[in-house]
Amino acid sequence: MDQLTRPIFIVAPPQSGATYLFEALGRSPDARVLGVRGRAALELAEDLGPSARGYDSNRRTAADATPDVAARLRAELRRLLERRIDDPGQRELRLVDATARHALRVPFLDTLFPDAGFVYLYREPRDTLASMVEAWESADYVTYPELPGWPGPPWSLLLIPGWRELAGRPVAEIAAEQWLSTTRVLLQDLQELPPERWCVADHAALAADPSSEVGRVCAFLELGAPDRLDELGDVASHTAIPSLRAATARTELLQAILPRTTGLAERARDLLAAPVSRRPTPTPDAESPLRSVYTGSVSSVLAELGASLLISTGATDSLICVRRDGARVNTHFRALARPTGIAADGDRIAVGTRAEVHSYRDRLSVAAGGAADTENDALFLPLARHYTGDIDLHELAYAGDELWLAATRFSCLATLDREHSFVPRWRPPFVSELAGDDRCHLTGLTTVGERVGFVTALGESDAPGGWRERKLDGGCVIAVPSGEVVARGLSLPHSPRWHADRLWFLESGRGALCTLDPDGGEQEIVLELPGFARGLALAGRLAFVGLSRLREGPGYEGLPVAGRFEERFCGVWIVDVERGEQVGFLRFEERITEVFDVALLAGIRFPELADPAGELARDSFALPDRSRGI
Repeated sequence: MDQLTRPIFIVAPPQSGATYLFEALGRSPDARVLGVRGRAALELAEDLGPSARGYDSNRRTAADATPDVAARLRAELRRLLERRIDDPGQRELRLVDATARHALRVPFLDTLFPDAGFVYLYREPRDTLASMVEAWESADYVTYPELPGWPGPPWSLLLIPGWRELAGRPVAEIAAEQWLSTTRVLLQDLQELPPERWCVADHAALAADPSSEVGRVCAFLELGAPDRLDELGDVASHTAIPSLRAATARTELLQAILPRTTGLAERARDLLAAPVSRRPTPTPDAESPLRSVYTGSVSSVLAELGASLLISTGATDSLICVRRDGARVNTHFRALARPTGIAADGDRIAVGTRAEVHSYRDRLSVAAGGAADTENDALFLPLARHYTGDIDLHELAYAGDELWLAATRFSCLATLDREHSFVPRWRPPFVSELAGDDRCHLTGLTTVGERVGFVTALGESDAPGGWRERKLDGGCVIAVPSGEVVARGLSLPHSPRWHADRLWFLESGRGALCTLDPDGGEQEIVLELPGFARGLALAGRLAFVGLSRLREGPGYEGLPVAGRFEERFCGVWIVDVERGEQVGFLRFEERITEVFDVALLAGIRFPELADPAGELARDSFALPDRSRGI
């Protein structure tokens, strides 16, 4: 096996303890390290050092991984590996490498080695900066003794973007900027990788219990346990001069700059607080064509919110309930013909299909067969089934006591009564008549308070099917009831939601979660995700975004998301909207390729959805408190 398969790179700001972790992982029977010469190869192959750019910086991106650079680098690494192989049969050993410069190279390394694993080592900035200052003040750590135009002492550690602007500043400030710039770039780059490709190690845990922390990292990387860790000494012996650290940490200047590290340090600590493994875990139906995998953060987020998720996927005629089952995630399937939009409000749920609306109520207290004594904290029994006819029903939402529908085929919003298929209530001003010819393709609606506030549409057209003329960039957001178009030029907008006094929506063609100022029309992209985005639920700072693999065929060529991501996925991605970062995901692996809508069941941890044809629904009865006379 090629020893450049699944290499492992340790990434961290300087003086974070990466040398210790590097040497520890290198003691795994499954690892191969090259030491200083190997890292030099990574630096020097095809002039990868900063001299190739006139000392620009150590930053490397995917654009730097040209085919020629990749070929030269891989050839040099293979040459060094061959020289260090004692047993020719040992070709399954994986390369492990570490240098502070890798923290600025994640996209570059990812392009060269698409199957690489990354370990981010976090050390508290107070201690890291103290060690960095010591390194600057020690002749042993000089990295670039001569830099054109640099007036200060010999440069140490690594060259960050914009390093020339630090000329004349005290060493402590330079070290702080190195830490800030490196950590900021590193966290952003790691968030662009699939969560199963990287993990976080804790310097404090390495110091307190090195065997456990190294073992945890090895388990994630699928490396065998290292041998003779005790021979490495302690973590402190692998960083800058310990005897000077306390004195440096007490300096006034260092104390003054520490507050600037607070925000990035909190982001890193959040990653440490996440479940041990970020590698997706299979759901129990691991051999099923409906199987899925999920990151550990899905379970912890659902536990934190005390909630569960509903997902509709018409492609497989399923309504899926995602529930936390201990530390695992359970996907509970209910058959429903082509489900579309989902409205969830307390003890009531409504689910649309192309031609029907199904209503459910939580009736746990009246459940038959002792179901009320199970682990379920809600039981949604079918209550009503309203036939609308084929109105191409999209999203639904409760506005007060009324259920509103996006009747897409009729380009209108509607409600239901006992006498009619549906009751048209509003349509965009540019649609001149009620007709079942899908003029603007309404895709979604949201309420503001107890009224409908906004809708999304794929075009401003009054001609039958006219929205198709500008399918990829003719989408809009419309205020209700005024009919004012508050945003135009969108790529397939869906799923508007009013949350935290802001309007959110998905620009599906971009795979983007967005916010919109309805008054000024300014749009902000929170995060772009690897799939066709449709279905959105929000809770606090978290967004649950449904993703689908891209549709193929006429009319779908040229979607922006197709150029942004080489591979698209289907599932639900969790996003921290304040930081614009991916938190985790539940990803469907085979048969399920589309998600239509996502709804959060707030305060309900482990619900049951009764099968309308099953015994539980048939033998459970919800009756009034008092009998009514004739």
